[in-house]
Amino acid sequence: MNWSYLLLALAAGMCVPVQAGINARLGTHIGGPVPAAFISFLVGTLALAIYLALVKTGFTLRGAADQTSWWYWSGGVLGAIFVSVTIFLAPRLGATTMLATIVFAQMLSSLIVDHYGLLDFPVKTASPMRILGVVLVFAGVLLVRK
Repeated sequence: MNWSYLLLALAAGMCVPVQAGINARLGTHIGGPVPAAFISFLVGTLALAIYLALVKTGFTLRGAADQTSWWYWSGGVLGAIFVSVTIFLAPRLGATTMLATIVFAQMLSSLIVDHYGLLDFPVKTASPMRILGVVLVFAGVLLVRK
């Protein structure tokens, strides 16, 4: 197991409640979750454009469009839904309850994706221990709500 990957995942995970809080505050000032999500994605797009220009990866939209199926582009729609929903939920549920519930949903759907090898993931059987792990995450959701 590569510990640097786990540390990177830990750092990325720690950004999620901060991003949700920042975006929720933005939403209260500019008209709601969807405008705030738009601004968030716009700023993120600009940051990525600057990165791509500086690093010179050889990426082009034309090349990407020619080499992929149409549904590969749907991740952006799912991201927009996710960010908009977290902006809406953050002030209503609080960071802990919101993110615990999201993590449970991610674990449950990931278990299904892995078990069936969906989206080209390698098949990883939903063993009793893996299922128990998801159940324990759900128990965590119930505990943090109190």
